Amino acid sequence: MDVTIQHQPAFSLATIRLAPNEEIKVEPGAMVSHTAGLSTETKAEGGFFGGLKRMVAGESFFQNTWKAPAQGGEITCAPSLPGDMITLEIKGREFLLASGAYVASEMSVQTDASWGGSKGFFGGGGLILLRISGNGKIVASSYGAIFERQLGAGETYVVDTGHIVGFDADMQFEVHKVGSWKSTILGGEGLVCHLTGPGRVLMQSRSEEAFLGWLLPKLPKASN
Repeated sequence: MDVTIQHQPAFSLATIRLAPNEEIKVEPGAMVSHTAGLSTETKAEGGFFGGLKRMVAGESFFQNTWKAPAQGGEITCAPSLPGDMITLEIKGREFLLASGAYVASEMSVQTDASWGGSKGFFGGGGLILLRISGNGKIVASSYGAIFERQLGAGETYVVDTGHIVGFDADMQFEVHKVGSWKSTILGGEGLVCHLTGPGRVLMQSRSEEAFLGWLLPKLPKASN
């Protein structure tokens, strides 16, 4: 699986080249185009309960497996929202990916819904996480551009939950409100995640929740 990402950061497209007879997993709806001869099979990874856990994490119940023919092939993929894409190399160190960010991965990479108890619940949809493990490549997406921050040991960084793309699974994290509940509700800042290193944090420059908060009041109301 060789990945090239084009048209960053606003309308990213991932071109994935496959070796002969190679298989990859792709999120339903992410396929844009492919060369002739590729075949696909749809199933719930991990069976029925595995599919339910993926739904809890904001992903599709089913997942598509694409297989290249004997001469190899190519498939292009894109997320539903405008924004950036990134290729992550998973090498035995688990990674937590925000709900909706998964696009595709090699077969050697496992995905599992990881709900962080009250931390995930109070963090909202942005802190319902997909646990990525194994060894291989994964393609992830964001709303807006992706940017990264490396944290040193004991260093704490604060990120709005709606701007988190993912972070190393062995990092400590806690979800807090911004100031008082009045500031959280009326100040428009929502909830934040306190992440403590060492580790890597990926963030997105835009928030779906913030965009919906701007858009919905502007939509025309249905007349009685």
